[in-house]
Amino acid sequence: MLCGRITRAQAAAEAGVGRSVVSWLGAVARDGALAALRSSRPGRARKLPAEVSEVAVLRAEVERLQAAVVELVVLRGKSRWG
Repeated sequence: MLCGRITRAQAAAEAGVGRSVVSWLGAVARDGALAALRSSRPGRARKLPAEVSEVAVLRAEVERLQAAVVELVVLRGKSRWG
C-alpha cells in the first residue's frame, strides 16, 4: 500500500478489516514517522563515554595481541634456523 502496489481497499480485504481502519493505520504510521523525524537531529549520533572507553580498551587489546603474534613469529623463526 505504501509503495503503491495495492490499494487501501485491497489491503483492507486482505486483512479482513474496513477501509477506514487501513486509512487510520496509515495516518498513525505517517504521523509517527514525521514525529520521529522532527525529534531527530541531523548527522551521526555521538558516542557515549562508555562506548569511547570500551573502544580504547579493545584497541589496546588488539595492539597487545598483535605484539604477541609478532613475538611468537620471531621466536619460531629463530628456533627453526637455530
